[in-house]
Amino acid sequence: MALPVQQQAKFWGLAIAVFMGILWFLGDVILPFVLGGAIAYCLDPIADKLEKWGASRVLATVIITVSAIVIFVLAMLLIVPTLVSQASDLIAVAPKLFQDLQSFLTDRFPSLVDAGSPMRQQLQAIGEAIQSRGGELLNSVLSSAMGVINVVVLIVLVPVVTFYLLLDWDRMVAKIDDLLPRDHVHTVRKLAKEMDKTLASFIRGMGTVCLALGTYYAVALMAVGLQFGLVVGFIAGLITFIPYVGALVGGMLAIGLALFQFWGDWTSLGMVAGIFIVGQIIEGNILTPKLVGDSVGLHPVWLIFSLSVFGTLFGFVGMLVAVPVAAMFGVLARFAINEYKGGLLYNGYSGLAQDSPEDDETTGNG
Repeated sequence: MALPVQQQAKFWGLAIAVFMGILWFLGDVILPFVLGGAIAYCLDPIADKLEKWGASRVLATVIITVSAIVIFVLAMLLIVPTLVSQASDLIAVAPKLFQDLQSFLTDRFPSLVDAGSPMRQQLQAIGEAIQSRGGELLNSVLSSAMGVINVVVLIVLVPVVTFYLLLDWDRMVAKIDDLLPRDHVHTVRKLAKEMDKTLASFIRGMGTVCLALGTYYAVALMAVGLQFGLVVGFIAGLITFIPYVGALVGGMLAIGLALFQFWGDWTSLGMVAGIFIVGQIIEGNILTPKLVGDSVGLHPVWLIFSLSVFGTLFGFVGMLVAVPVAAMFGVLARFAINEYKGGLLYNGYSGLAQDSPEDDETTGNG
């Protein structure tokens, strides 16, 4: 006999509260474990594929780990220095860009930028803020990322956690399945499969889309000669998972920088704009339909809200878990709505007493 619904609700409510409390108090301490779990989840299908080809789980994990380390080292040696250099140059040149904008406005609209006009004061304030705050932000990020503790966490602890989680992933899933309450095991498994499908579609698929578009934007913008093309491509690819935002932010940044660099060279300006137009066509018609599909069901507003809430409550760790948690809540919400529409609260006694449309059709055909 199953526990009463009220007792089950109390138990699971307490479990969720404890989980949120742990996430709140531990904060950045669990960051390497969150990253390791996310990476292991994304790499598990590759390990399963290698096992189907005849490799043991240990060999498959070793192959994946070595390949990932090689790719990471190459990226650190070839891409990261250029990215940091361009970001530093962009922050340093930002005041000059605003001065050029002020000069342009002075020539075209002299009445708008008089000595005491609000627009001129605002432009000066923006330029000074970007120079001071941007430099402070870059220095803090670099000092934090290159600190001894963070280097150990990122270079040593995360790969170790990922390795062991990937090695024991199937066994952990089996252990969790064995702990499911027997009265609800079929329902929980069904929901878990839907969550896995949603997460796989979004995280793995959208991660590939972000990487592909970021690489395309960076390479294409650098090919046409845009000075900070790598930074723009990195930013645009990083936020591509929010529909239209990545292309909008990246396009505005790229075109804004191109206006200062290529003013009068309309061919180069048109090529920069065309890069983002082609990118949106490729994303909307090829990448997203093939890699993500229509089964995710995450509205852009729901994504932005989840990122804002979890980022505010739990910081960087919260932003990492925001999308998976939002996807899980979406699955649970759809399940709850279906249960509600099939239950007494929605239908009432009279609604439940009526025959279903399928029964009516069967009776009519008979």
